[in-house]
Amino acid sequence: MLADLTVKDFLDKVACSDPVPGGGSIAALNGALASALSTMVARLTVGKKGYEVSEELMQHAQTITLRLLDEFIALIDKDSEAYNEVFACFKLPKATDEEKAARSAAIQEATKKAALIPLEVARKALDMMTIIADVAHLGNRNAITDACVAMMSARSAVLGALLNVRINLGSLKDREFVLQLQTEADKIEQAACRREKEILDAVNQDLRV
Repeated sequence: MLADLTVKDFLDKVACSDPVPGGGSIAALNGALASALSTMVARLTVGKKGYEVSEELMQHAQTITLRLLDEFIALIDKDSEAYNEVFACFKLPKATDEEKAARSAAIQEATKKAALIPLEVARKALDMMTIIADVAHLGNRNAITDACVAMMSARSAVLGALLNVRINLGSLKDREFVLQLQTEADKIEQAACRREKEILDAVNQDLRV
């Protein structure tokens, strides 16, 4: 399991010539980092004087971000497993017409899965950006830049995952499936960039001296 590796061992594995873990797993890792960091900000707010009004919201926020943390960690491995499934399908026999048809169908199904997993990463990261925005607005002001880094990590998770969605769509024959995912991917990307910009613009303005 990739998630069980030390940070150094994981990075060494990314840096080797093996194509997995690749960009999709890194996108999921960015989602996990955003989850962990936003949880930290929420916890730094709970119980602090002057933030009593935010107490309930911060408790709720960390419940969600901790759940998402576990989900993103699982998706790090799921993305790599999906790539390996596609690669395995290309190794299927193709000596006869029947074998060629079976191989082609298997590749198509595995590629659909390889597109849907990063889409799940993007969806979850986008949803989390709403929570991060609440944490940034109402959380401990001493940790506001940490909330911003969480937001940037979430946006990176979204954009990185969507690139992996799109590269898989390019080889699919199911045009209805492709159009559906392309349309959703475009909407998710626009929303993620907008949410990040709103927070960063507001915080950068507050931090000006």
